[in-house]
Amino acid sequence: MKEKLNFENSFAYRHNIWGEREREACDQALAHAIQEELEVIRISFVDQHGVLRGKTIVADGLESAFRSGISMTSTLLLKDTSHRTVFSIWQSDVGFGEGQMTGGSDVLMIPDPSTFKVLPWANKTGWIMADLYQPDGKPVEFSTRTILQKSSSRLNDMGYDFIAGLEVEFHVFERKETPMGYQDAGQPGTPPTTELLSHGYQYLTEDRYDQMEHIFDLVRINAQKLGLPVRSLEVEFGPSQLEVTFDPAPAMQQADNMVLFRSMVKQVCHRNGLHATFMCRPRFPDSMASGWHLHQSLVDVNSGDNMFMPEPGKEISDIGNMWIAGILAHAKESCVFSTPTINGYKRYRPFSLAPDRIQWGRDNRGAMVRCLANPDDPASRIENRVGEPAANPYLYVSSQILSGIDGLENKMQAPAPVASPYDNDAETLPSCLADAIDYLDKSAFYRARLGDGFINYYTTLKRAEWNRYLTTVSEWEEREYFSLF
Repeated sequence: MKEKLNFENSFAYRHNIWGEREREACDQALAHAIQEELEVIRISFVDQHGVLRGKTIVADGLESAFRSGISMTSTLLLKDTSHRTVFSIWQSDVGFGEGQMTGGSDVLMIPDPSTFKVLPWANKTGWIMADLYQPDGKPVEFSTRTILQKSSSRLNDMGYDFIAGLEVEFHVFERKETPMGYQDAGQPGTPPTTELLSHGYQYLTEDRYDQMEHIFDLVRINAQKLGLPVRSLEVEFGPSQLEVTFDPAPAMQQADNMVLFRSMVKQVCHRNGLHATFMCRPRFPDSMASGWHLHQSLVDVNSGDNMFMPEPGKEISDIGNMWIAGILAHAKESCVFSTPTINGYKRYRPFSLAPDRIQWGRDNRGAMVRCLANPDDPASRIENRVGEPAANPYLYVSSQILSGIDGLENKMQAPAPVASPYDNDAETLPSCLADAIDYLDKSAFYRARLGDGFINYYTTLKRAEWNRYLTTVSEWEEREYFSLF
């Protein structure tokens, strides 16, 4: 393995993708791989659903990967959540222009050297995030990490940086059996059978944490070795339900953290006979839905001052008020980004510590947006409680940034905060994925910000998921009608 990158001969140099900072990060990653005597490197990109996909190369190929990229079939961008390819690739125009992605043509993964990690649970294995480019050096426009880069840059140009804090709920079960008979193959395959690791409804009790400590230790130790900014580990309300919170970090860093955290939790749990899931509401009696609460604030890019911190007598600063107003104004059309699965809409129920209406409140966990701002408090922020933990982090965070920017640019004013979030006439959130897709499809705002091409692409993928759901006979239908009629 070479210790330094031949930068001037690289794809990134020819297409003006990297600068000196990335070049130094490449050399550091190559040196680190040699020092750790790594044998393989996983090179991954985040797909449209927030799932890591990629290839594993031998460690000696890392310098070549930095220099020339790794080819990747473009059909991975055209799949729904069952891994079915939704678009017909055997046409001259798949739907994105003549010759674009036709025949399963390749795109290039260009590794981002700043994301290089050594995986603590895998033997002599490195990991690195990649961005997607066309062979001519243009970014793949449907790459969701690229979308967040553009959204963040737009906010930075206004003099602000987006700071995010994460509260992520998920479930961990004991895995009893993974069905692997021929009849269990499919798209998707038969899920594993599982059992609870703990009963629910002992929220934040120390005894329950002690019973679950081996799970929390497994998550914490691996997260810390990856450099993830874990702040707390908590017993959540439901059976076998956990929560991990993260220290604040800038938008892109936190989105990368979320992707790596989910992947790490699932992999280390599987290796230890467990099944971790970030599915919003697993199917078992008395299950509790999991949310992803996204804390957010703006800081001045020069001074670092918190721009949401209010003056005495105010709930939040004027900038914070306009930011909230933008998020509320675009809540319905943003919902498919924060809650992209059919299952996630079964969380929007009143009196359940989850939102069902578009409103904000002062430190109120029933409101969609919870305001946590005080004079002289540098941690002043808002918390959007709308998201599910299965969301693509880049799209979820981008939706907040773009909506907030619209509030700032148009000097929107938020309505009065609510005290009774489940007892008022505020507009409701979409009740199902189909409604959320329609709101996005008809959104002039997102078509202007993200382009017709991306909106048509993303709504096509999500409608394919919804249509498969509609044609599947459920257990509810079987119980309701099979004997009655």
